[in-house]
Amino acid sequence: MNAGVLRRRFVRPLIGSLAAVLGLAAFAGPMPVRADEFPFGQHELLLDAAPMRGSKKVPILDIGDTGAAEIDLWCNSVKAQLVVAGDTITIITGEASGRQCAPDRARADEDLLAALTDVTGWRMERSALVLTGSRTLRFRLPTN
Repeated sequence: MNAGVLRRRFVRPLIGSLAAVLGLAAFAGPMPVRADEFPFGQHELLLDAAPMRGSKKVPILDIGDTGAAEIDLWCNSVKAQLVVAGDTITIITGEASGRQCAPDRARADEDLLAALTDVTGWRMERSALVLTGSRTLRFRLPTN
């Protein structure tokens, strides 16, 4: 066989198959993660949300090396423990700090705490920790 026939019979279909596999891999989503890839010891992960009216503050997740965490909500803060096994996560929260809050901020704190306690999965997307459950919460590294 000459080079032209070889190219048409073998190389072109091989390149087409390789392109199809790479294309499917791009749409397959994130690769499975291991618990040892969880961002333990990561300080000041910011909730990917706009600040509430009249404030520049957004909730912050501060994760210690052992999974102990401090969560600054819209008004209050709570201590928490993050338990990670593979791509599953459980967040156990303590009592809120008890600051006096405006009703909208208190409601936002309650909503965020409920969403955090419903979290069952996690993944990393670039520099963001994505927590999944009843809602999807994205915490990102600060960019300043």
